Amino acid sequence: MSTIETDEHKALRTAVAALGKRHGRDYDRAALWSETAKLGYLGVNLPEEYGGGGGGIAELSIVLEELGAAGAPLLMMIVSPAICGTVIARFGTEDQKQEWLPALADGTRTMAFGITEPDAGSNSHRITTTARRDGADWLLTGRKVFVSGVDIADATLIVGRTEDSRTGRLKPCLFIVPRDAPGFGRRRIEMELDAPEKQFELTLDDVRLPAEALVGDEDAGLLQLFAGLNPERIMTAAFAIGMGRYALSRAIAYAKDRTVWNTPIGAHQAIAHPLAQAHIELELARLMMQKAAHLYDAGDDVAAGEAANMAKYAAGEACVKAVDQAVHTLGGNGLTREFGIASLITAARVARIAPVSREMILNYVSHQTLGLPKSY
Repeated sequence: MSTIETDEHKALRTAVAALGKRHGRDYDRAALWSETAKLGYLGVNLPEEYGGGGGGIAELSIVLEELGAAGAPLLMMIVSPAICGTVIARFGTEDQKQEWLPALADGTRTMAFGITEPDAGSNSHRITTTARRDGADWLLTGRKVFVSGVDIADATLIVGRTEDSRTGRLKPCLFIVPRDAPGFGRRRIEMELDAPEKQFELTLDDVRLPAEALVGDEDAGLLQLFAGLNPERIMTAAFAIGMGRYALSRAIAYAKDRTVWNTPIGAHQAIAHPLAQAHIELELARLMMQKAAHLYDAGDDVAAGEAANMAKYAAGEACVKAVDQAVHTLGGNGLTREFGIASLITAARVARIAPVSREMILNYVSHQTLGLPKSY
């Protein structure tokens, strides 16, 4: 694969960066979402025949990264077009594609994604939300936590488990649950994290769904699930890289302007070198993110899984270090509301924790890539 971006990708970066700059750090989420969709960036990864841009996760990750670098990230881009849009585009019925993809692309509808559970995290093998048949319908029962943007989403793509009649084993399946479905409840989780998109706990109490609510093949199991989880990891990397770039840009501007003893503080290596290191690590993380996006868009799901996990790990670590160094560069000013980077201290941690912790990524790499034995 080429590590040099195409002219089209460079033009996309430039255009989205200008959009992000117009909205800035004090952006209105709804207004930015609407304009991003109007300009064709929100659905850039979705098929053209359904109103999308015909690109892939490579293009969508550029959009999210550049918005983040301008201080205006859209978290729901990770969920609605990247996870849900991708899964429906790859595995949905024609009716599901017609109903959802054009609306996801033009921003008139959004979809949340529910996988995490109180006792299972993102471990699909321990998910207890179950789906059972009742005539032609499905009944879903269970709980989900840390589901982003349910209050603004028209539906939630829920990961449940059905029983294989041949083996009796439970296997993951995906269902589209409308926000007003009877028995589908939500409770906001109060977070220290300051973000436009809120977090929710969901309860599903015998939520009745028609047969067409099932996305894809009941027997596909993990294949369909990871079709959404790999883009989620790539887009989380883009989210983190953008955030790190934003913090770093504020620190660089401050280090050039702030003068002590007639010398800009950026002239001192104790300030300059850590900022340079942060920049290098962000650039390296971006390379892995680009590799992961390329592999995924090329249809190599196995290689994309490894690269997506590595990209998410690298970007999370680089983001935390960049934000920490940015705050440290500004000193006391780094903790003021005026400069707007102190809130990123908490936000940057998300990239280390979600959608999968760095420790679980290290487990994946040690087992799947290095062939080391499991401890569990």
